[in-house]
Amino acid sequence: MELSMDKGNQFVAETQTPEGAETWKKQLDEFAPGSSDWVVGAVFGGTYQREGLELRDRQMLNMAALAAMGGVEPQLTGHIKTAVDVAGMSKEEVAECFVHLMPYIGVPKTLAAMRCMKAAFGD
Repeated sequence: MELSMDKGNQFVAETQTPEGAETWKKQLDEFAPGSSDWVVGAVFGGTYQREGLELRDRQMLNMAALAAMGGVEPQLTGHIKTAVDVAGMSKEEVAECFVHLMPYIGVPKTLAAMRCMKAAFGD
């Protein structure tokens, strides 16, 4: 698998707000300088560049994993926004993802995911 800082930076620019990207990069680099470069190059410039899944599918997987984990509301909120604003999902489809997960992750984590939807869209 090829890793590319250029492709990673391009992906970040296309899918995240400058403020959002700056926030997570600063958090990572505060105690581990340069660690955000790994995320940009390996994740956004590597894993996300692989063939076989569309961005919509990747966002669905990300949302499911983050909702199941719990305690990662800022990241889940960001992926919900990307799913709708960039990857072409509707708000209704995102909500259905969380409803589908409910028997697997439980009602409390599903409610937390729905609160992330509210935070993402202010609805």
